[in-house]
Amino acid sequence: MTRDLTLSIDVGTGSVRAALVDPHGQILHIASHEHEQIVPAFGWAEQRPEDWWAGVVRTVRAALAAVEGASAHIAAVCACGQMHGTVLVDDAGNLTRATAPLWNDKRTADLVSAFERENAPDSYLAETGNPPTPAWPGFKLAWLRQHDPQAFAAARTLLMPKDFINLRLTGERAMDTGDASCSFLMQPGKFAWSPAMLQRLGLDAALLPPIRAPLDILGSVTAEAAALTGLTEGTPVLVGGADYPMALLGSGVCRPGLASDVTGTSCILTLIAGAPLLDAEICNVATVEGHWGAFVLLETGGDAMRWARRALHDNALGYDEIAARAATAPAGADGLFFMPYLTGERLGAHRNARAQFFGLGAAHGLAHLHRAVMEGVGFAAARHLRIMEHAAGRRLDRVIASGGGAKSALWLKIKASQYGIPIAVPREAECGVVGCAALAATASGRFATLDDAVAAYVQYDAEVLPDPRWAGTYRRMQPIFDRLYLRAQEFYDDLDRLSS
Repeated sequence: MTRDLTLSIDVGTGSVRAALVDPHGQILHIASHEHEQIVPAFGWAEQRPEDWWAGVVRTVRAALAAVEGASAHIAAVCACGQMHGTVLVDDAGNLTRATAPLWNDKRTADLVSAFERENAPDSYLAETGNPPTPAWPGFKLAWLRQHDPQAFAAARTLLMPKDFINLRLTGERAMDTGDASCSFLMQPGKFAWSPAMLQRLGLDAALLPPIRAPLDILGSVTAEAAALTGLTEGTPVLVGGADYPMALLGSGVCRPGLASDVTGTSCILTLIAGAPLLDAEICNVATVEGHWGAFVLLETGGDAMRWARRALHDNALGYDEIAARAATAPAGADGLFFMPYLTGERLGAHRNARAQFFGLGAAHGLAHLHRAVMEGVGFAAARHLRIMEHAAGRRLDRVIASGGGAKSALWLKIKASQYGIPIAVPREAECGVVGCAALAATASGRFATLDDAVAAYVQYDAEVLPDPRWAGTYRRMQPIFDRLYLRAQEFYDDLDRLSS
């Protein structure tokens, strides 16, 4: 019997999804099951790993039921999942803590601040590849050791969300290079756990699983997992990867010179490089194909549009109507700037940055305000891209855009003109699913290399090219935006003192 299908599993923050993918990279059926976040206190965010597993069982069964005989035709299973969710399991694979702190959980903020006060960046960047942030599992483990010592003491292994699903599928434990690289515990040059960072955070290496390549076969579906999911016992299961680098692969952002712009609520910008870019304002993730993704995150991306819709129209207008209004204003909004820091910054010296309009005059109207909001996100993104380009020592060739922001033709044209390079949009929006399928197809022998799989599976719509006139305007405005960002810091500090 021909095994020509792959099964992708995506454990997201909002839902679990399972998708059957055919030999040409086309999604035959995708099933989804939502799960909730738990917020025990302000700034905390948790989920129940058992809810993820229940979602996997339900969605895999639904996907298999949609295609007759699918289970017997699956060559391999590959899972990806939300990053940083800190799962603790015991010797038997049972949870020692019913909930796991998520990527957006901020309970470790005080630990991070203390670490920054006590450690200079040049003392840890080469050991971690990353600046400190509350997201990293290293800090979450340190918090759990202090505040949930019973669960911590009973734990044998730290797992990420997709690793927990892999454990339930195969009985095997491992963490891929991508998730490990964003733990604040892995040496990027060696792809090994860092004794120095474990010592600084007071952690034991025995708690950490083996680090393995995403393309490796982790194990096979057990009889117990087969009975629950409907998968065929013995079906190979890959180590897989974190959802973020897997989506990079599935969008074709997999070689130096390419960058990714994922604009949803936030805006994540990634530049592919041959090695980590060691800078206190840049994070680094090991990519699935073996490169590094240097990335920065704007806390406010599409959320700036959501704010403008609520604040200026009381949600009475749709986003398409707002973009249509913005399109009637000229490039540069007649000298009006918007600083898009509605919720501050994640890294660096400007975490308490605020949003503002600058240059507002009597001639400006709503159309100018809306255009300035869209352009402000683009200026902030362009600033970060230039920082990463400088650190990498090369210019970008092309940006691949995905997320909700990639659905706006105006925003794509604005950003292409601000970045000064073409922007392409993948034809298939389910980039994580495609990335998992490309990995599974390569591991099962359909393709000789991941590059071959990506070339076969990822297609793009027409590129969005920079508008030369807009680009000229934006080149003159970008230095002003950058100076506004840097010089406003004393006012942010004043506002903090005023509000306190």
